[in-house]
Amino acid sequence: MNTTLKDKKVSDMTVGELRDLIKDTIYELIDPDYGLKLKPEIKENLKESLKQKERGEGVSLAEAKKRLGLE
Repeated sequence: MNTTLKDKKVSDMTVGELRDLIKDTIYELIDPDYGLKLKPEIKENLKESLKQKERGEGVSLAEAKKRLGLE
């Protein structure tokens, strides 16, 4: 939500602004990370992880659980 809307009274909002506020509020309730941006290094890590998966590399969930003592 932009700062302009934060400081505005509902009575001063346009219908569109009110709809956007309601929509953003619902999205934030459903997903607390809504609106957050991924850091570039996290994006790169995720891309590399997908490449490893395509190459058949990496560790299975069962193996990861075993290594972490979660089984």
